[in-house]
Amino acid sequence: MKRWLQEVPELASHPVLAKVYSARKKSVIYPAPEKVYCALQLTDFDRVRVVLFGQDPYHGAGQAQGLAFSVPDGLKVPPSLRNIHKELDRDLGVTCNRSSDLSHWAKQGVLLLNTVLTVEAGKARSHQGWGWEEVTDAIIRSLNVRREHLVFLLWGNDAKKKISLIDIGRHTVLSTSHPSGFSAYRGFFGCGHFSQVNKTLVGLGQEPICW
Repeated sequence: MKRWLQEVPELASHPVLAKVYSARKKSVIYPAPEKVYCALQLTDFDRVRVVLFGQDPYHGAGQAQGLAFSVPDGLKVPPSLRNIHKELDRDLGVTCNRSSDLSHWAKQGVLLLNTVLTVEAGKARSHQGWGWEEVTDAIIRSLNVRREHLVFLLWGNDAKKKISLIDIGRHTVLSTSHPSGFSAYRGFFGCGHFSQVNKTLVGLGQEPICW
């Protein structure tokens, strides 16, 4: 986390932090304070290999872990994650009971980054526009400049907007529709992004992700 703070000062100083602190005194906010930066804690700056964007944390009790698309094992699997598992199995030809906790991806260098890092309980996208977007854009800009040959997965229209922050001459960008139940059939199913990521990494002389 220390390197992240050096590269992205907004993580410690942006006004959104005070706003969320005040909101916690009045409402239930997810995830818990110690999990807000979980994605950065599990994936060190220098170990990022893949960046996968989500929108905002799940707003149900116990769901939000600070990792995009991930929920703790034992909870009902949200539709987007269920569709991610379906495409993963189709793409790699594997069928098994997969974990809904994606920490094992994060530990291999997959930065599971939500665009907005907190949410009020029961109110999806309630912290949109609070300032988290500026913080997470700063994360992307730093990775874009300081790192080379990353793979960015842009799923859905919100994520696709981030392409303006990415130098496609330095990095690989894969984009398609969002894996939600409303849009997975518009391109996500059949996209083959998991195998494409691994092919790219192997081509760079790196270990593939064990999805």
